[in-house]
Amino acid sequence: MERNVEIKARIRSIESIFPKAAGIADAGPEETNQDDTFFSCESGRLKLRAFSPGRGELIFYHRADRKGPKESFYLVSPTAAPDALRECLSLAYGQAGRVRKKRTLFLAGRTRIHLDRVQGLGDFLELEVMLEDGEPAEAGEAVAQEIMKELGIGPDQLIDGAYVDLLASVKPDSGNCD
Repeated sequence: MERNVEIKARIRSIESIFPKAAGIADAGPEETNQDDTFFSCESGRLKLRAFSPGRGELIFYHRADRKGPKESFYLVSPTAAPDALRECLSLAYGQAGRVRKKRTLFLAGRTRIHLDRVQGLGDFLELEVMLEDGEPAEAGEAVAQEIMKELGIGPDQLIDGAYVDLLASVKPDSGNCD
């Protein structure tokens, strides 16, 4: 399984972070629309990410749901039939939630900087620092902390869990849904 160190933070707006992310990036921006369907899974999280009717990824991952940098183990399997796979997995395991977002990706060294506009939630920053085999998670945590500092992200902005968890806590009549 691959590993990375992740953080997720609520931001005021993508536009406020975009120039800083572009300033430290080696590549990007790259924009994608993502439709993530989460399935019931006791040993971690299982999601199907659809980019288009003919392109998607089934992603299993396991990480602690806590604020701050945290190690994540994951496995990605591409699919050319995300809609059929969504139907099959929904029937077999049941859906645990769905997240639709527009993602802007920058690469800064070994770090993926995601600026996410999540339907029903607002704007977020996610960092994923890729780890080498045998590399301690603390090395990735140090990189994440440095990039957070460069982007002006404070500890009070960090969130735990996943977007699907935040969406589950939003009341349907709260006016937060797009």
